[in-house]
Amino acid sequence: MVLKRAHVGMCFDRTFPASLVVDLARRLDAGADQLWVIEDCFYTAGASLAASALAVSERLTVGIGILPAVARTAAVTAMEIATLCALAPGRVLPGIGHGVQSWMGQMGVRPESPLTALEEVMDAVRRLLDGERVTVHGTYVTLDDVQLHHPPADVPPLLAGVRGPKSMALAGRVAGGVVLAEPASPTYVRWALDQAGRPDQFHTAVFSVLCVERERRAAYTIMAPWLASLLDNPTVGITTLPFYQELIERYRQHGNEGLASMPAEWWTEIAPIGTMDDAIEHVSALEAAGVDSIGLFPAPDVEIAMSQVEDVLEIAAR
Repeated sequence: MVLKRAHVGMCFDRTFPASLVVDLARRLDAGADQLWVIEDCFYTAGASLAASALAVSERLTVGIGILPAVARTAAVTAMEIATLCALAPGRVLPGIGHGVQSWMGQMGVRPESPLTALEEVMDAVRRLLDGERVTVHGTYVTLDDVQLHHPPADVPPLLAGVRGPKSMALAGRVAGGVVLAEPASPTYVRWALDQAGRPDQFHTAVFSVLCVERERRAAYTIMAPWLASLLDNPTVGITTLPFYQELIERYRQHGNEGLASMPAEWWTEIAPIGTMDDAIEHVSALEAAGVDSIGLFPAPDVEIAMSQVEDVLEIAAR
């Protein structure tokens, strides 16, 4: 059996100034496969960032992680995705998700049933991208004889940015794949695909926090506070780790120092953190778990993040 190679790229942190996406896209276009732009309320907008990155690159695929389902109408979401596909055919990976519900509440669009809202939006957007003329009167989506004038010739997989088991099952029914937020360990990937029912032609994209240093302990010390913040509010990406109970006990007893000194194989399971060899091992494990796309999350500091572009290019060229 030949192991499929994942496409490796970099994430554009939500706090970065929008203008930086142009320089980052140009640098990544030299050897990386992808750039993932992050749309979080109330930072920068995913479609605008994606268009800018696509305009200055020739081979880079740009992923959007993620467009909140109810922040736009389904028709506008389909129009934006179709426009990006026309600008750069075959180089767009759009993601749609629930969005953070408190943010949806701030905008006055919080749905009573996020699952129903996402399913209706995903279904309507997919049908519009496929060129259908759509009429639907749902709980959250209303379309009356709507058809895109320019549907994409090469329709990308519509990815669902979701976490929990019910949402993963929904993604398996209506989406062309998933976007799994960090930390996306190989164990979490396998769990997520099981929940989705492992459908055929299902594109799995993950985000992984990157920290490569010459010495493992230096990387572990840098990233221990990040891991601690995840353990303080654990999501399924953490609780599915095979050593979760041991990890949480270690953290409770020894704090950040206990995390910095935990076994190297634990760090390598969680993220590409450690040496370059450790980072490549993590990426290989994600590939073995069935991952198609890997967005490496840099440090939030712009200067450090731009220095990490070389790490991303090295991993992509491994």
